[in-house]
Amino acid sequence: MIGDLIPYLAPTVVLLLILGSAIKILPEYERGVVFFLGRFQGVKGPGLIIVIPGIQQIVRVDLRVIVLDVPSQDVISKDNVTVRVNAVLYFRVVDPERAIIRVEDFNSATSQLAQTTLRSVLGKHDLDEMLSERDKLNADIQEIIDAQTEEWGIKVANVEIKHVDLNESMIRAIARQAEAERERRAKVIHAEGELQASKKLVEAAQVMSADSGAMQLRYLQTMADMSGSNASTIMFPMPMDLLRPFMEKQTKAPQSGEQG
Repeated sequence: MIGDLIPYLAPTVVLLLILGSAIKILPEYERGVVFFLGRFQGVKGPGLIIVIPGIQQIVRVDLRVIVLDVPSQDVISKDNVTVRVNAVLYFRVVDPERAIIRVEDFNSATSQLAQTTLRSVLGKHDLDEMLSERDKLNADIQEIIDAQTEEWGIKVANVEIKHVDLNESMIRAIARQAEAERERRAKVIHAEGELQASKKLVEAAQVMSADSGAMQLRYLQTMADMSGSNASTIMFPMPMDLLRPFMEKQTKAPQSGEQG
């Protein structure tokens, strides 16, 4: 009896295999580019799709954001400094038809384009700009890549420069430059402090010269400081009135000499 069923089982198995290869289920994040006898027929999905085996062909395309690690590139900056730079690129397919028909492998093509663009853009800037203006460089690279991949149905979401590696001699040179800059700032701050202190001393001298009481108070404060700093020092305070004739005589002596 089983031998009698074999002729009927073979066509059934073949039919089931054909149906299995004809039924395609695409998740929400995928689309299917369908070709009919080699010609583009349409983009289908997500969900259940029926494809005629041998006549229709389907190519799956992932619409999620793809993270592409751009390999390290040797870049010569505008000021002739050689650095190694790597980056990361975020892109996604927005038009499955163009991504399949207009470029052979959009992943590889986008990677190669990102590498060449990275070298081209960074080569137009100095090393200081690479280190301090990274956000601007990221935006420039993204704009250039996005404009060229638009023809492939690719949208570049973001580009981030990860590392800018320098050789040891350049690192030491930058360290010396930073140290010299810190010393320069310290000297400028010290000079500004000296200038402000001298202005305050001039103002204080003008106040004390205009008021004899202020001079007397300053004299007493100075004696108090000296007596407190060294206990073995014996000081005899002298009224400022006794010193004034000597000070006036000392100021008049140069004037009399000039008249003579």
